[in-house]
Amino acid sequence: MTTTTAERGLSLHSRRSLPRWFPWATLVGALAVAAGVLTLTGSVGVVGVALLGAVLYAVATLAVSWGVEGRRAATNRLATTLVTGAFVLAMVPLVSLVWTVLVNGLSWISWDFLTTDMTGIYGDSTEGGVYHAVIGTLLITLWASIISVPIGVMTAVYLVEYGRGALARGITFFVDVMTGIPSIVAGLFAFSLFTLIFGPAYRAGIMGAVALALLMTPVVVRSVEEMLRLVPNELREAALALGVPKWLVIVKVVLRTAIAGIVTGVMLAIARVIGETAPLLITVGYIAQVNTDVWDGRMTTLPVYAYREYSQGGVGIQRAWAAALVLIVIVMVLNLIARLVSRIFAPKAAR
Repeated sequence: MTTTTAERGLSLHSRRSLPRWFPWATLVGALAVAAGVLTLTGSVGVVGVALLGAVLYAVATLAVSWGVEGRRAATNRLATTLVTGAFVLAMVPLVSLVWTVLVNGLSWISWDFLTTDMTGIYGDSTEGGVYHAVIGTLLITLWASIISVPIGVMTAVYLVEYGRGALARGITFFVDVMTGIPSIVAGLFAFSLFTLIFGPAYRAGIMGAVALALLMTPVVVRSVEEMLRLVPNELREAALALGVPKWLVIVKVVLRTAIAGIVTGVMLAIARVIGETAPLLITVGYIAQVNTDVWDGRMTTLPVYAYREYSQGGVGIQRAWAAALVLIVIVMVLNLIARLVSRIFAPKAAR
């Protein structure tokens, strides 16, 4: 007898399925069993209970679902368990890091700490702040972005829209090589470049900006390149069919369509370099007061400030944790601004 589509659908709906509360009840039971077993062995701990409970949960869910719902549903539940477990494992170090920084740095955050510098502060004095380091971080990162973002975006446009043959393959190869260079190498390059031009005594924020730009550029190129490749060719062909020049198609159609991904790539590049310490120690050094001239004089950034204060010990350790918290907040604020910008300039269909 031939089974109709309606009958197959009815049979699918009539199959037994586990209730919605089953995963949570199984998880609680698995954790309870894991805690009991580890207590009996005398090695109870949060990490051990979590790991053993996760294994018991996966096994119990697979077995019960296989018996009640069938092989396909059991496989689906196992895949869901593995993906969720991977997500939880990835979140553990992130949450632990943020929590540690909050616990150690939040108590030291105050208005005076954010609006004063370290001029005349010595020893274990509780005065002094990070104002000069915040200004230095923002200025150096801004100039690094000014240097790297146009170069990275235009390189990605060339590779996607124009690049063919050996030249494009060579650019792609060197971009991949630059992605893996150590940050200290970028700092040494910038130091050598400006030393040859201005002399060995020259120190300026622009040196650090150039070093960071070397680290940012390959990240911008690769991320923007991938975003541009996601733009459908139909959009390009439709605009070209209307007689629009190719450069205008790229500016008005391709870049506009991919603006959200481009902004995300730029923010990834900024997040990659804003916490660098080694190249800035070599190029811009440390200064106790505010310097807003990136072309002359030493400047202090938050990573260098945190490194220097932590190495001094005592009260400096608390300042270092507070500086790390300020740096995390700055990155978060920049990401929020970037999302707002991409939302404003993205096409209506992509919002």
